[in-house]
Amino acid sequence: MNKQKTNQELLRQLPSVDQLLDSIPISSYSTPYNIIRKSVRLSVSEVRAELISGIIPADLMEYTMNKVLWQLSLICKSKLDIVINGTGIILHTGLGRAPISSEIIDRVSKKLCGYLNVELDIPTGKRGERAEIVENLLSALTGSEASLIVNNNAAAVLIMLNSITEEKDVIISRGQQVEIGGSFRIPDVIKKSGCNMIEVGATNKTHLHDYANAIGKNTGAVLVAHTSNYKVIGFTNDVDLKELATLCKKRRVPLLVDLGSGAIADMQKIGLPPEPQVKEFIRAGVSVITFSGDKLLGGPQSGIICGKKALIKKIHKNPMYRAMRCDKITYVFLDDILRTYYKPDVISSDNLTIRLFRRDVDELKIIADQLLAGIKLSDKTDVRIDIEKTFVEAGSGSLPLEKFPSVALTFFSKSLKPKQLSAMFRNYKTPVLGYINGNRFRIDMKAVLPGQEKILTEVIKSVLK
Repeated sequence: MNKQKTNQELLRQLPSVDQLLDSIPISSYSTPYNIIRKSVRLSVSEVRAELISGIIPADLMEYTMNKVLWQLSLICKSKLDIVINGTGIILHTGLGRAPISSEIIDRVSKKLCGYLNVELDIPTGKRGERAEIVENLLSALTGSEASLIVNNNAAAVLIMLNSITEEKDVIISRGQQVEIGGSFRIPDVIKKSGCNMIEVGATNKTHLHDYANAIGKNTGAVLVAHTSNYKVIGFTNDVDLKELATLCKKRRVPLLVDLGSGAIADMQKIGLPPEPQVKEFIRAGVSVITFSGDKLLGGPQSGIICGKKALIKKIHKNPMYRAMRCDKITYVFLDDILRTYYKPDVISSDNLTIRLFRRDVDELKIIADQLLAGIKLSDKTDVRIDIEKTFVEAGSGSLPLEKFPSVALTFFSKSLKPKQLSAMFRNYKTPVLGYINGNRFRIDMKAVLPGQEKILTEVIKSVLK
């Protein structure tokens, strides 16, 4: 009976939401007031439920305030964290794909701290066109007549098809009906763009005559979807692009290409696996080509459309373009990243993506050795750390058959399972993402950014203390 009375008294003494809000330095949380109020209300409700269940804290106000502050620390924290990428995957979709160097960030931040002439022609004072910001750069690097930028490559493919082939037939090989991450399927995109898909050839073999026989009065275009995220090998046949371009030109049908990753560099000349350059497709006679800005290019998320001036102009006039066009932030980053390409085989080290890809095993081994030398584990832990050679993937469907040699720190413990080690590193205040292979937790060096080695050393020592 006395306990019930005590609970009733405490319930009456429970501080109100407004009382608690008056005691909180709200401005220090940099979070909308409604979120803070909701969090406080949730905390009060939890304390009320605890009191009813019989939990009696020594100091009700202090107990409730601690609960409130804990909830605020969870709810008011940004969901975006700086993460150390120990997966070895440079173009990791979950981690924002292409990383941007601090050198470019510094230059870009100065431009973004105010107004920019995004759509203003300064010499004349008249309205300009944002598409022209990087058009000269793209023309120089790809050989295209004109270009357009939208928010990603999926948007680029959709608006390209809708603008050029709406209510017409789009011919595509059965072997190119790809699906990429997020259930983005080429047949679905063709349908959504308002076109009719005409399949030709077989999954493993398509011939030039398959295309020739399919072209008719209602043909709007021939589409080639570059299989950048998988390869069909064995008993196969693909049509040579120049031959297909010649056929399309002869039959007056646009040849469209969804390239996906989109390399501007000569990958072989910079010591990387071969990948067709965008300019090779343009030279072959492609009418319009689309590719991503945040994959092998090394820039911000964007969809780049290059090709014949008349067709690019048609895409530009599409009402959907306004919904898909990029903002000033994307243009500023893209402008800077394109300028890192001096020649196909001469790329500035400011292009962090290319720099990471070019780091060889010897360089990564030195980094791993230096990192391991700075780690002195406590006698309390049974974790052993070794250095092993590994092979990693590019990520984001780029260079799907290629494995890049790398080096990783491998962790072994009799008391901790690899999943436990993975969770410990992932949930540290500076999250470190690795991977499990061969019953070992691994932190690969390939995608650990220059300058993060010291932070990673401290994280390992703290996690394993």
